[in-house]
This record gives sequence, structure tokens and C-alpha cells, in this order.
Amino acid sequence: MNREVTLPLIVDDRGTLQVAASDVSKLLRTVGGRWVRLVEAGEDGLDEDTVAALTIELAKLADRIDVACIAHSSGTP
Repeated sequence: MNREVTLPLIVDDRGTLQVAASDVSKLLRTVGGRWVRLVEAGEDGLDEDTVAALTIELAKLADRIDVACIAHSSGTP
């Protein structure tokens, strides 16, 4: 299963590249999920414990991004 995640990139009027936070958090979760599926499929060279730890950390980072965006959009400091 080879799913592709496309990140829409936006360049603002100052030439700075912007990416939607929801797309970044989705990408982080997708990468972690892909690693887990590779381990479950018996992919050589992947340590199950390391993949599990990294996947958890990616999910935590995605959660922090989501929470920060919710706080920002609701006006919470």
C-alpha cells in the first residue's frame, strides 16, 4: 500500500512558504502509520520498539500542532 500525501504549499506576498498546520499533522500521522504497517508486514531492518516510539512521538507532535491551532482559532492564549 503506497499512499501519497500531498501538501498544498502557499507562498505569501513576502515570498515565505506556508503549509497548513492540518496538513503537517496529517503528514506526521501518516508517516507513523506507514512505519507501523511496514513493521507489521515484516519489513527487514525496522526495529519494532523504535518504530513504536517514533510513531508515538510523531503523534504527540501532531497533537500539539492541532491543540495550538485550536487555541489560536478560539482566541485562547
